[in-house]
Amino acid sequence: MMLDYQQLSVDIAGIKMKTPVMTGSGTFGFGVEYADYVDLNSVGAVVVKGTTLQPRAGNRGQRIAETPAGMLNCIGLENPGVEEFIGNILPQINRYDVPVIVNIAGNTVEEYGQLAKLLNVPGVAGIELNISCPNVKQGGLAFGTCPDSAATVVEIVKKNTHLPVIAKLSPNVTDIVAMAAAVEQAGADAISLINTLIGMAIDIHSWRPVLGNVIGGLSGPAIKPVAVRMVWQVAKAVKIPVIGMGGIMTAEDAVEFLLAGASAVAVGTANFVNPGTATEIAQGISDYLTKRGITQVGQIVGKVQTE
Repeated sequence: MMLDYQQLSVDIAGIKMKTPVMTGSGTFGFGVEYADYVDLNSVGAVVVKGTTLQPRAGNRGQRIAETPAGMLNCIGLENPGVEEFIGNILPQINRYDVPVIVNIAGNTVEEYGQLAKLLNVPGVAGIELNISCPNVKQGGLAFGTCPDSAATVVEIVKKNTHLPVIAKLSPNVTDIVAMAAAVEQAGADAISLINTLIGMAIDIHSWRPVLGNVIGGLSGPAIKPVAVRMVWQVAKAVKIPVIGMGGIMTAEDAVEFLLAGASAVAVGTANFVNPGTATEIAQGISDYLTKRGITQVGQIVGKVQTE
């Protein structure tokens, strides 16, 4: 596949990408697991799975359940911890010519700061903040459901890193624009949205929840209209770049997000269906642009006509 990088290249807060199609955190492992199935050199950026200070085993019981238009998951941030990532995993990803963005997750504000400081190493292009995590000091309320808490996380991370900081917003809020404004004011360099919606499935034979954690994150095509709407709202309200995600399965889906105001997109659940989705979507975007005589992908960002 020969992609037109001149046509497709984007710059997100200083992170230069060959295409606007990234891989969504938690759906692409650490990237190297997919190397046999897709040319990592032709992916816009690899966003690695959520990384924590200490290794985490994740949730017990069933972690994934298919839904009619997507999937539920409650992985529980299983990962080997930041030291293992930096020492052994990062060098493997850095063999490829692709920006590596590290998604970080903490139980306290201080943990986010520690993670950011540790990741100030060569080979990391940026940090994405998973603020859908429970704040253990505030009774378990997710950082991403309170503008003040989200802003505090951004502020401490910015103090501890020179890297671009991307705040990943949860859709499980009343006012997504208020959340976006808060993280922008706190110094976020970009915003990615949306994270998963909260869902549940019940086994009608056993009368028990399907997932071991009872509830989980809903992703896939079912959430795309919600995601497009939120990207459109946020892109109009902030000046920093927006990365759109949520149910992107095809190039047409990706173009919707770009028109809504996203400067780049991330493919998540689709990776489970087809590991080569990110590069195929990039090619589809290029074909779309070429048919319309458009020379650079940025020319369609935010061009939806609502009046």
